[in-house]
Amino acid sequence: MDTGVSVVGSGQVSAAPDVLRVTFGVERTAPDVAAAVAHVGEHMDAVIAALQAQGVERSQLGTSAVNVYQEYREPGASEPAYRASHTITIETKDLTGFGRMLNAAVDAAGNSLSLQGLQFDIEDKTALLTQARELAFQQAREKAAELAALAGFSLGSVSAIEETQGHFPIRLQASSAGKGAYDSALNLAPGDNTVEVSLQVHFAWA
Repeated sequence: MDTGVSVVGSGQVSAAPDVLRVTFGVERTAPDVAAAVAHVGEHMDAVIAALQAQGVERSQLGTSAVNVYQEYREPGASEPAYRASHTITIETKDLTGFGRMLNAAVDAAGNSLSLQGLQFDIEDKTALLTQARELAFQQAREKAAELAALAGFSLGSVSAIEETQGHFPIRLQASSAGKGAYDSALNLAPGDNTVEVSLQVHFAWA
């Protein structure tokens, strides 16, 4: 067993988000696959056109999922049903544009539209992660020095470091956006995003 002390230090740094990601879905259940797929395709095309009319560039949106499957029905049900769905994610720097995009999508797809997710994030976290690592290592060294003093030892060199990290964006989940259900003046408060790094550091005895 290596002599010395192992400690965990954590560092957190917060900053205002600069990216908004919104995921819209269109879905339809119909007696046959063709009808379900046709409805979804037509309404998603309308949603994309409506978003582009609001200034969303084609490069800012992309398909995140497409599904077609037969819905489970109880034995003895009169006829099968098939569900088709198509979801797209929009990434924009316009943090205040959610209400406009949502209203445009609702007008285009009506009750076929669902809001699958909304996320405020930080596009480039490099500098934040560097700061968080520095704080984590500082905390780890302070813990190790305290433990070493309690044990009657002095700290030596670092013999191992293991890092874990995660960031925690503000998220809002909703679904079933009915026509006219949202106000374009809907005011969102994203708050700050936090980046966290934890370091497990092993110090040898001097």
